[in-house]
Amino acid sequence: MYSHSSITMKKRVGSLFLMLAVVTLFLMGRLFWVQVVQNEHYQKLALDQRLYPVPVDARRGTIRDVKGRELAVSVSADAVYAVPADVDDPLETAKQVSRILGIDVETVRQRLTQPQATVWIDRRVDPEKAAALKKLNLKGIGFAERGQRFYPKDSLAAHILGIVGIDNQGLEGIEYQYDSFLRGIRGQVRSERDATGKEIPGGVTQYVPPVDGYDVYLTIDEVIQYIVERELDKGMQEVNAKRGMIVAMDPKTGAILAMAARPTYNPNRYYEQPDSLRRNPIVSDAYEPGSTFKIITAAAALEEGVVRPDDTFFDPGYIQVANRHVRCWLAGGHGTQTFTEAVENSCNVVFATLAARLGQESFYKYIQAFGLGSSLGIDYPGEASGILQQPKNVGPVELANIAFGQGISVTPIQLLSALSTIANGGTLMRPYLVSKIVDSDGVVVKEFEPEPIRQVISNETSRELSLILESVVVNGSGFRAQVPGYRVGGKTGTAEKPEGGRYTDKRVSSFLGFAPVEDPRMAILVIWDEPNAGTSYGGVLAAPTFQAIVKDVLRYMEVSPSVPQETKTPDPGTRQVIVPNVIGLNPDDAGRLLVAEYGLDVSIKGTGVEVIHQIPAPSAKVQRGTTVILYLDKPESYNEDDEVVVPDIYGKTMKDVAVILSNLGLRMEAEGTGIAKSSRPEPGTTAKRGTVVEVRFEPVPFNR
Repeated sequence: MYSHSSITMKKRVGSLFLMLAVVTLFLMGRLFWVQVVQNEHYQKLALDQRLYPVPVDARRGTIRDVKGRELAVSVSADAVYAVPADVDDPLETAKQVSRILGIDVETVRQRLTQPQATVWIDRRVDPEKAAALKKLNLKGIGFAERGQRFYPKDSLAAHILGIVGIDNQGLEGIEYQYDSFLRGIRGQVRSERDATGKEIPGGVTQYVPPVDGYDVYLTIDEVIQYIVERELDKGMQEVNAKRGMIVAMDPKTGAILAMAARPTYNPNRYYEQPDSLRRNPIVSDAYEPGSTFKIITAAAALEEGVVRPDDTFFDPGYIQVANRHVRCWLAGGHGTQTFTEAVENSCNVVFATLAARLGQESFYKYIQAFGLGSSLGIDYPGEASGILQQPKNVGPVELANIAFGQGISVTPIQLLSALSTIANGGTLMRPYLVSKIVDSDGVVVKEFEPEPIRQVISNETSRELSLILESVVVNGSGFRAQVPGYRVGGKTGTAEKPEGGRYTDKRVSSFLGFAPVEDPRMAILVIWDEPNAGTSYGGVLAAPTFQAIVKDVLRYMEVSPSVPQETKTPDPGTRQVIVPNVIGLNPDDAGRLLVAEYGLDVSIKGTGVEVIHQIPAPSAKVQRGTTVILYLDKPESYNEDDEVVVPDIYGKTMKDVAVILSNLGLRMEAEGTGIAKSSRPEPGTTAKRGTVVEVRFEPVPFNR
């Protein structure tokens, strides 16, 4: 019995010792692991518990123009922080800090008593204030170097560049879009402190250097941007518009050369101005384009073969669509005209006709192919897609309105991209603002190449429509956009602004153009929103701004004149125009139209309230500068001179010629049938009323 108990006891004691041995070995192994193998790791953790960090901002990358000129840079600025544990008298310290920095005393005191290792007092301090505060050598108050964004050209390209926040982060524009490249990686200054948070004299101090951000090179050229903004400011004063926008693009690549809007702001002091001024309407806002949209309709019609440049149309002033009269902008209409002349005259009736010929499905196919109704993917935040009605909601009347730019909304960048597509041979290019990104050693990190989106129209249609748009500038309402020595194409626009589902008397005046026609180097859109200058015609208000920009930019680009000196584009005043029908208009409106849009002089006869007769008659071709007599009473009562100018009736039908000559008091003697080919006396000569004009007509050629 005793022996059995002794053995059992020994086994229990042995098991206990074995367990103690295992535990001891485990503890020794763990101690070895912690103190030897993981020594550095736990030393670091212990040190981190005693080291309190103060962040050091990385140098934010510079934003440069395409040639490397600085548009946004980072400069060093002092930031003031506090170590609450080191502050002996928070109230007295707060008073002294408040006196220099201009911050409320109570606000500073609260920060000095926060239960934190470090707190920021002011992250951006003027050098003079920082120097004054340093002289006080206040206990617990420290200074750190932080980067501060500075825009050396002030408001130049403000809507492109955007702004940077207090923590060196991009908030808007390119600063936001490319923030991950620009901001770099923060560094730290860490000092050893005791359990109360006080700095240990002679303790460990560590410095983790920041990694600087990359430089971003824009496609913008500073000189072109300056020219655009100069003309934008000048135009805003002259037309007294609510808002102005200009954007310039390389039509071959989609690279943005300049972009500006007014009113604007200074990004160095953005906090002093309303937030609304920082919105970039060129990318983020949509508007009804009016007649500038007709370039889309024309491109679709030419590509589909439903019209040729020399096809003839008759505009009586309206077109019957379903149960509605869709009216032309010109009361009484433009009469007989070719398609080219219809584009020159911006005739609504002709474009409504083309939309009907195309049909909804085909027309919408081209609208969407040009990038309207969806974003283009420009490298800029907040791009709008515009407004394109659902096809199921578009009937014949809606389709006719869309054809001349009503009932559809686009962004300026979309419309300019569409024009560039027409100018460059038919390829829609993705617009972009950044050309490359470069690191601090000058190594290119990323380069951006032109990106084609899709082929929209053929090269043949592109060339054909470009020539028609050139004719708009040479012979039509865009004559004020002519640049001596260069071939320019473009389209005017004067759109009504809708509000609350109805169109108002507010207008948007615009001009859309490119140059040189044979080798486009730049395309430009000029927009005046709600101008107040006595007229609202885009050809009068926006075309001259376009002309001033193109003239200086082509010279800066060293683009040689494309028209030889001896055959340079004649002065606009020597070109012929088709006299519009102003019968029924009040004399003021008629006079503004003839002078502003057509470059004609006006002589008013009578005291009536509206024009009841005019000489030359509507549809007559005359030189710019010709005087148009507007009769407010019956012309017979004025006892006028018996001589009149024989009009140019080439290409008109027999009926139209008879009406035109009759209105002038001339008689017609016809030879042949079809359209007029020649007349005697010749156009431009004077003849007495009652003179017989011999007109030769020839059959109309077949047009598909």
